[in-house]
Amino acid sequence: MQTKLAPQYQQTAEGREAEAILRNCVHCGFCTATCPTYQLLGDELDGPRGRIYLIKQVFEGATPTRKTQLHLDRCLTCRNCESTCPSGVQYGHLIDIGRKVVDEQVPRPLMEKVVRTALKEGLPSPLFGPAMKMGQLVRELLPDTLKSKVPPKQDAGAWPTRTHARKVLMLAGCVQPAMSPNINSATARVLDAAGIQTVVAAKAGCCGAVRFHLNDHPGGTADMRANIDAWWPHVEAGAEAIVMNASGCGVMVKDYGHVLKDDPAYAAKAARISALTRDLSELLPALVPVLKPKVAARLSAKVGQVAFHPPCTLQHGQKLKGGVEQHMAELGFSIQTARCEPHLCCGSAGTYSVLNPTIAYQLRDRKLGHLAELQPQVIASANIGCITHLQSGTSTPVRHWVEVLDDVLQAVVS
Repeated sequence: MQTKLAPQYQQTAEGREAEAILRNCVHCGFCTATCPTYQLLGDELDGPRGRIYLIKQVFEGATPTRKTQLHLDRCLTCRNCESTCPSGVQYGHLIDIGRKVVDEQVPRPLMEKVVRTALKEGLPSPLFGPAMKMGQLVRELLPDTLKSKVPPKQDAGAWPTRTHARKVLMLAGCVQPAMSPNINSATARVLDAAGIQTVVAAKAGCCGAVRFHLNDHPGGTADMRANIDAWWPHVEAGAEAIVMNASGCGVMVKDYGHVLKDDPAYAAKAARISALTRDLSELLPALVPVLKPKVAARLSAKVGQVAFHPPCTLQHGQKLKGGVEQHMAELGFSIQTARCEPHLCCGSAGTYSVLNPTIAYQLRDRKLGHLAELQPQVIASANIGCITHLQSGTSTPVRHWVEVLDDVLQAVVS
């Protein structure tokens, strides 16, 4: 797509990157067919091709409006369009740039500012944990809209105490320790069973996605630099990998090298961190041979049918598709993805379900309908946002796949 940058963007890094991405788009429209918001709303401007045009117009000098902002806001950033695109358009990077440039020119209403500020400052805050505990204490008294965002208190189980020569770093995450602490301890226990020690760097915090995707790029990159600083001594000491058990964090950390490529102090370190980052499922091919003798087939079968929802950040953002299902099946689990629309977003999309609840809950119910066709005893996923969002619409337990595996391993041990 031919693009002529307006003078004010010609010498900016954002302008040059946007132009390079825009030039790859051939306006074929394949992306439209797999865009969740286009399917629901039927508006060209609520699909990737339409949003690309809006961003193109801005970089060519058109003045963005509140309507421009709303169409960009309604994008889930699920990146399904990237999986569909035959031209390799990096839509995820383009929408981040476009939103930032539009927000700099279009003021938001006061209440929107308040909510977005509360999200980007509150979710990564050390105060989130105590606030979640308070919410759990009065959970039954909360209105349904809040109750769905506050999961019942969860027992995390014991953290393994053995030491191993093999060590990996793990990002604890900003909301996961408070909302679902068992995911982290289950990860540590599963890796421990395979002879790998899990290390959590004390000063590593939010991956940066919350602030970055709410258009606070300086705040997001500050989070990224803080994590790099926290991890770097462990990297130098020989940590094998940086393991992510939340695919939303994983796709962000794998992008550190791109986001910080122009930062002279951090570019090389960021690239190294991205190269070391692995989604937990990427360890499964090596874990299966070690764990299989420890997993009792009768207990795997006892779990029953597992319906797996692959998060968009896993299958589209990280391009990791089919691994969890394949390797969990090798361990004896009966696990399937939905027969219909397994590629579509569940509507969680980070803070999207708070900012765009109507669309988010439509997508949630659509996803749960497809998963229910499998008649599962448990729904599994790989991202805390998806797990919490899906659980708010079903009585079927929704868990991280590593918790399902951990339960069977622990049953054998006990």
